[in-house]
This record gives sequence, structure tokens and C-alpha cells, in this order.
Amino acid sequence: MLQGSLRSGVAHRRAVFEVFARHLPHGRRYGVVAGTGRLLEAIERFRFSPADLEFLGGAGIVDPPTLAFLESYRFSGSVWGYSEGDCYFPGSPILVVEGTFAEAVLLETLSLSILNYDCAIASAASRMVTAADYRPLIEMGSRRTHEWAAVASARAAYIAGFASTSNLRARFDYGVPSAGTSAHAFTLVHDSERHAFATQVETLGKATTLLVDTYDVPRAVRTAIEVAGQELGAVRIDSGDLPVLARQVRAELDALGAAKTRIILTGDLDEYSIAALGAVPVDGYGVGTSLVTGSGAPTAALVYKLVARSSDADENSDLVPVAKRSVGKPGRGGRKWAVRHLDTNGTALSERISLSPPDPGPRDRELLAPLVSQGEIVGREDIAVARDRHRAVLAELPPYALQLSRGYPAIPTVFEDDGTVTLLDWPGRVRPG
Repeated sequence: MLQGSLRSGVAHRRAVFEVFARHLPHGRRYGVVAGTGRLLEAIERFRFSPADLEFLGGAGIVDPPTLAFLESYRFSGSVWGYSEGDCYFPGSPILVVEGTFAEAVLLETLSLSILNYDCAIASAASRMVTAADYRPLIEMGSRRTHEWAAVASARAAYIAGFASTSNLRARFDYGVPSAGTSAHAFTLVHDSERHAFATQVETLGKATTLLVDTYDVPRAVRTAIEVAGQELGAVRIDSGDLPVLARQVRAELDALGAAKTRIILTGDLDEYSIAALGAVPVDGYGVGTSLVTGSGAPTAALVYKLVARSSDADENSDLVPVAKRSVGKPGRGGRKWAVRHLDTNGTALSERISLSPPDPGPRDRELLAPLVSQGEIVGREDIAVARDRHRAVLAELPPYALQLSRGYPAIPTVFEDDGTVTLLDWPGRVRPG
């Protein structure tokens, strides 16, 4: 596309692309924005090295004029987006990219590869946090996904409310709190379970978490308290009938005087199994496979679409709305703005999308924040801010938004075009309003 647009002369036309989802996966009621910070870092360092250019030219992939363009490529446009931790709904313009067509079109795969994964993970993680009902969650999915996806998932999960991660690179790169326990291999390599427990306590202190389901759980619990005393931090159960075992272990710990020793459950948990464990006396959960695969929705199904462009290369030319009309995937042309409309109690009522800058009322919250201005990153923020934002935004949604069952989006998306209103509801059906 870049080479063709350079040849036809449209490469330097001003263009606006938007990232949005036509629907939410699996009848979920909201999505969570994550990955924006990672995307800003990626845009800032997005360059074509001499080795890249040599490959592209040597393999005959692009011609000399295109190579010359790529050699000096720097994104000099502007980007707006929903802030990390905010929620989104069908049609929400969670990212708006404005620049020349040539500059902006090169960011499509970069943007979607980051946002589709991170939003999917954060959306699943948020549901798990809700299901856990304030019990802490540890992200433990590094062994179930690509090594760098593991870091991204730890970051996204933390934004959505997970307490910590077992991935130390996520702590090193992003400051995500880290935590973890030993594996069964640590117990098996020792001559006895008692020897393994004693070694771990000696090495890490009594606040550590001992894995008690390698052999016989009740016996392991007794051994753990004999070794560590009543000050043992926690025990972890990874297999078996978790509700039954957790109740037995709680009773055993209490009988041994270890009432403050916590119980952590792991083992192929997802939001549904976590919710089912709500009445069980446990103190936290570790989640791996289900989290890093989006709990059945490994992509947020976001798309990157051209919605407006100028008719020539003059940067002052008016933007013309453009959209495809294909059956099943119709577009909606024009650069968008968005506000979330709230009632008098601060509860969200609708996502309102317009083709002109909004004039927000006292109960409207503007959703698009500046992220890049003329090539300069202006939207950096700490993930702790995004984490706090997500907590506040969830509290803003109506109560049924937190239900795990399939349903419609928690609030409707309302498109206000030239005085007309269109409602978009799950799963992408358009209803004239």
C-alpha cells in the first residue's frame, strides 16, 4: 500500500485512521483498554534499520523510492486515544491516528498487534478480578504463551486489578509487583517433603508459601506447620477437588493454631471457576492459561480503518469522510469524538460518538486524550494511574455490567450524525433511534 500510494501520489494526503471493535467477544458486557503505553513506546522507536532496508530491497519487496521513504521514516502525526484502564464498547474509537496516509498506514499492524492482545487480556483479567471479589490474584501465565506476550499479559492484568505476577521481567520493565511459589519439582528433587519445606523456609523465611499437594494434602499441611510454625505465610493447592480440599485445609490450619496462614488456589482457573469458589475459605488465586489466552477470547477483534482523508497533499485541506460498504462489515466514515454520558448518580448511561468535537455537559466525560502530538509522545503515564482509573471506571458502570453471563454491552453506543441518532448494540446490530 505504501509503495502504491507513493506511485499514485496519494501517500502525502492527510488521513485519519481509527481503531475500534465492531462487537465484544462472547457476549461480554464491556472491554478494557490496555496496551496504549506499550504502543507509545513502539511508535517512538519505530524505525527501519540498514539491515531492514537491505532485506526489503534485496528481496525485491519494495522499490527504491519506497526504500528512500522508509529510510527516513519517523511518525510525525498525532494520536488520540481512550486512556488505559478505561472501558470500551462496540464502535468506541479507542485510538485515532492522524498523519499522512503513508505515515499512518504503516502503524496498522503495530497498533493492532499490541492493542488486540493487551485489551483481550485486560478484559479477561477484569472479569476475574470481579469474580474474585477483592481476593488477590497472581498472574502466572508465563509458561503458557510467547515469552514477550507473557510480559504484556502481566502488565495488562495488573492494570485490570491483578495483585502481582510471577514474571520478573514485568516487574523489571513496568514495576508490576512480583510473587510466586515453588513448583512440584522442588519437592520431588528432595529426599522428603519435610526436607523440601525446611529448605524453603530456611531460604525464604516463614512468610513463604508452601505447595502442599505433591503427595498427601492433610499430611503436607501438618508437616508445613511443624516446620514453619504457626507463622507460615501461606499454602498453595494446585490440584484435586479444590473446594473440598480448601475447606479441609482451612480446618486443619485452624486446628493447628495457624489461623493466619493463607490458602492460595491454582490449577486451570478462570472467571467462572473463581466465582464458583466464592464461598470457599481461601485467600487468593493464581491464574495462568485462561488469562494469557483471554479466557476464550485471545483477541479483542479490533480493526484499524481509514475514516477520513483529504483530497490533496495540502495539510490545510478539508477531510472527507470515507467508509467501506461491504455486507456484514460496513464502515462509519468521519473522524470521531466520544463522551460517556452519566446520570445524576454518576452511573454510565451511554457511549456517545459524534463527528464533531463535543460540547460536554456536566454529566459527560470526554474519552479521547492526546497521546502523540506532531510526532512527540505526550500521553505517557504510570500503570498505577491506569490501574486506579480502571477501578473508578468499573464503579461508574451499571451493576449488570459485572455479570459473567452472556449479554448485551452494559451501555449502548449512540452515534450522533448530523442530527440523527443510531444505536449500536451487541453483537454489532444497528438500530435506528
